[in-house]
This record gives sequence, structure tokens and C-alpha cells, in this order.
Amino acid sequence: MRFLLPLSLLVLLAAAYQGGGSARRRRAVWTQGSEDNSPSPSDTEAPFRVRINPSFKAVPPGSSVWLNCSSSCPLPENSSLHTGLQRGQTLRGSNWVSFQLLDVRAWSSDVHCFVTCAGVTLGAMARIHAYKQPHSVILEPPVFEGSEYTLRCHVTHVFPVGFLVVTLQRGDRVIYSESLKRFTGLDLANVTLTHAFPARPRDLWQPVTCHARLNLDGQVVHSSSAPMTLTVFAWSTASKALASTSIAALVGILLIVGAAYLRKYLLMQSRQ
Repeated sequence: MRFLLPLSLLVLLAAAYQGGGSARRRRAVWTQGSEDNSPSPSDTEAPFRVRINPSFKAVPPGSSVWLNCSSSCPLPENSSLHTGLQRGQTLRGSNWVSFQLLDVRAWSSDVHCFVTCAGVTLGAMARIHAYKQPHSVILEPPVFEGSEYTLRCHVTHVFPVGFLVVTLQRGDRVIYSESLKRFTGLDLANVTLTHAFPARPRDLWQPVTCHARLNLDGQVVHSSSAPMTLTVFAWSTASKALASTSIAALVGILLIVGAAYLRKYLLMQSRQ
């Protein structure tokens, strides 16, 4: 009986030791989890969203534009618009504001909308392009003079000229292309492109066209002329005058020669 008490005490101590070890292991796992510094999803997501619609707009110069700024905040504290464009009317709802922008003339303008919700301010941006597709693209009839063709193309009422590329093509082949990025004016303009190139036999009866292309940050606006045909009869006024003079001289020579032969023939007949 004296040996039973120490044995029971040993069993109780072993059980207590195993329980304490399990507790220590549980505390070690919890501590390791609490020391993980990786951010939770709630730390990386914005507390609310801001949207401006449309986010991109292309208009003719001088137009007015409406932009709507909205958010997912149920009770926004403030909504504002930052832009260098002239402001017009403003309409408001529970979580949206619509702004009117007047007389848009700059070819590219950035507009920023900001919303404050629960002390946090977030924003969104829209971009407005002002452009005018060419009213017309006119290719004059080709002029042949000497050994060259001269092409003259007129692009009318286009904006912005600095983003215009004018290209002359013979069939599908580019003859000449010019970028007008050196022009920085903010008004509608007319552009005339003149180009001369040597005439070759293979060019005869080939169609030529003029193409005007506006490239506005990836938005491409394209216009083309009616085709013209390259012929040797496409002479200038001077060439026509020279040709007429040459023909008249040739006719005169033929008449003189013909008259001389006729006189000789008549003399021979009279002697017989």
C-alpha cells in the first residue's frame, strides 16, 4: 500500500506535464500567426471607389461636355472637380455630381474628380480631346511638266494640325508622307501639300490618292481624296502652250513642204 501512493502521484505529474506541453504548443502556434506581417485583404482594398464617366471623350473644338463623378460612398462629405477648362452648370445627387465643361478648345485636357468619404479622399481622371476631322481632302489633277509629275493636295478645316500626317500614294505604294507636328496653333486650319517626283513609264495610268490622318493618342481619324490618274496628258499651262506652238510650227512646215511639192508637180505637168 505504501507503493500505490507514489505511483498515483507519478501518473498525475505525467498527465499535467503533457497538458502543459500542449498549452505551450498552442501558444507557440498562436504567437507565430500573430507575428505574420503579411497584410490582410482589408488593408489593401480602397475603402470606397470613385468613378468618372465618360473617362474619355473626343469632341469638336468649342463644344461643351458633361462629366459625371460618382462613388460607392453612401454619404460622401465632399466632391470636387479640378480642371483648367471653363466650368458651367453643376448637378448633384446622393452620391454623384455632374459637371458641365464649356468651350473645349485645347486638343487634350485632363479632368480630375475627388470624393471625400469618412475623412479619406480618392480620385479618378478623365481625358478630353478636341479635334476636327478634315472638312475635305482634295487632290488636284496631276501636272506633268518636263520629266516630273507634280501633285498638290488640299486638306481643309482640320484641327489640331500638329497631329496631322498627309500621305500621297500611287496605288498601295506611298510616294511621300509628311508629319505636321511643327504646327502648334489652336485654330482650324487649311493645309496644302505639294510634291514633285520623276515620271516613269510604269506610272502611266496609275491612280494616285491623298490621305489625311489624325493620330490623337491612339485614336486615329482618317480621310482620303478621290483618286486621280497619272497620264502624259496632264500637262501644265506652259506645257500646253509649248505643245500648241510646236504643233503649229509642225503644221506650217508640212504646209510649206506640201506647197513646194505641189508646185514642182504642176511644173512637171505643164512641161509635158
